[in-house]
Amino acid sequence: MSGQPALFEEQPTGPGLGLTLIRSAVGSAAADTAFAALRTKVTWQQDHLKMFGKLIPVPRLEAWVADEGLDYTYSGIHHDPDPWIDELVELRDLSSSHTGTRFNSVLCNLYRDGSDGVDWHADDEPEFGPMPVIASLSLGATRRFDLRRVDDHSIKVELELHHGDLVIMSGMTQTLWRHRVPKTKKPVGERINLTFRTVTPKA
Repeated sequence: MSGQPALFEEQPTGPGLGLTLIRSAVGSAAADTAFAALRTKVTWQQDHLKMFGKLIPVPRLEAWVADEGLDYTYSGIHHDPDPWIDELVELRDLSSSHTGTRFNSVLCNLYRDGSDGVDWHADDEPEFGPMPVIASLSLGATRRFDLRRVDDHSIKVELELHHGDLVIMSGMTQTLWRHRVPKTKKPVGERINLTFRTVTPKA
């Protein structure tokens, strides 16, 4: 599997937004191969959030893949790292080549249909550092990706992310902006999102 040269780049603008969108960072055939491999090889799991004393299923399946010893906790959900598989290593290295950043972890998300999504949030956990570079790769069905300013929700960016597209977030984006993948009632197929990050090992 090898990524083809990007067809073109977009740089959506907004105050404090460091965002680059690389369309077809992974070519169509390579993206098809990657999706099929990850769908079966990744150890997908259904996590649960505790809300109002009840366990609520997270509306997507997840897996945390990282270098040894790099566990990850968010919203009370703890992930011990699964080992890297060849397909994720290749996609990690491709993402690194576009960013100049060495990634040591990836959060894998499987959106099974339109009823799966993720609400407004930032990837701002302390272990990612104050101004993290995060590479988010989409495989499978097209889904909408929204961003909005923390201090003014009228300032928004909406993107349609397609099979093989790569979003790079950097600078103050995780501090000043939030992002989401909204649910939709439209018929939509499965989508895998890979969010590559650099975690600072705990002392």
